Amino acid sequence: MTTPAPAEELTTRHADLQDLVALLRDQQGRKVDIVTPPTALRADRGRLLISGAEPILTSTGVTSTDGAYRPTVTCEKGIAEKLKINLPYLRRCRSEAVDLWDTNVNGWLDRLPRDQKFLVRAFRGSGNGPGVARALLSDSYKRVDHLDVLTAALDGVEQAGVPIQVQGCDLTEQRMYVRVFSPAVEVIAPRLLEGYRSPFTGAEGAANPVIWGGFVITNSETGCGAAAITPRLVVRVCDNGYTITADAHRAVHLGGKLDEGVIDWSGRTHRKNLELITAKTTDAVRRFLTPAYVQKIVTTMEAKAGVPIVRPAETIQIVSQQLRFSEEHQDAILGHFIKGGDLTAGGVMHAVTSVAQSLTDADTAHEMESRALQVLQLAARS
Repeated sequence: MTTPAPAEELTTRHADLQDLVALLRDQQGRKVDIVTPPTALRADRGRLLISGAEPILTSTGVTSTDGAYRPTVTCEKGIAEKLKINLPYLRRCRSEAVDLWDTNVNGWLDRLPRDQKFLVRAFRGSGNGPGVARALLSDSYKRVDHLDVLTAALDGVEQAGVPIQVQGCDLTEQRMYVRVFSPAVEVIAPRLLEGYRSPFTGAEGAANPVIWGGFVITNSETGCGAAAITPRLVVRVCDNGYTITADAHRAVHLGGKLDEGVIDWSGRTHRKNLELITAKTTDAVRRFLTPAYVQKIVTTMEAKAGVPIVRPAETIQIVSQQLRFSEEHQDAILGHFIKGGDLTAGGVMHAVTSVAQSLTDADTAHEMESRALQVLQLAARS
């Protein structure tokens, strides 16, 4: 039995900005991006073997990029998609019969057109150990790295001239999340918070009914979504976040075909991409970090938040089924709803976003936060 490359080597949850930047800088020095035909890829004992790739010239010498790379869960999903292999089946092969994993991957690689090419995004291994295969992507995928996105976005914030604080940062195999808010952009929302108390501290929303404006910076280096600046509201009394996905500014990772070999991503096009992210961030800050924008979203929430919930367990079950929350998350939402003490549709929304804070899986947490308005609408109708 083999397992994918462990996520804990690549990820962090609830980090501060300084720790995230340190991790990204460390990863930046280990990255390698290779455009390769299927004939240069082989599966061996659950790993990807790359042969015939160009070496990398660094300040410490020449480093070979040929060798073995352990695929992450995200990369294995990309392998299944590109080779049209059923993903649950491929994962079963890995856990129960890795020789079948190799046979399936190699068999379908051999059947691909010789002129087809893939982009393999990887981290080099240390010493003689295997590296980590992060993603198997199309050769038209345009890299927009986390550190560059973060630097460009923070530059855009500075240009907009609005003071911000970083609430927390997450890094997963799939995405980076940086949550930002501005204490200078606040709205008083007594109708939204009057019956609510924090399930973490017991602090009452009625005594401190402040909503801050903010946004979340997201990006994927592994084909799991565009770079985006998405507005986000933060409840001061409990730090719950409500992500407003409908208003996101996105930069899609699509470009022209890449030449075969190790890719050097520097140059004019890359700089223009970062300038675009900076400009979009500046526009987003000026649009989202205003009391008028925050008040508009709060008013939308308040229109449905006061609807009483007569059968909480049934309502939360309906909401969870509609939005495909797991049974474990459904139970947690009910528990947070009871602790929150707000027996309304707004209370269900608060419970979902407070549960999101407590999850160790940042991707799932962000997905739950992004469903806040849907939760509110479904709870009000049930």
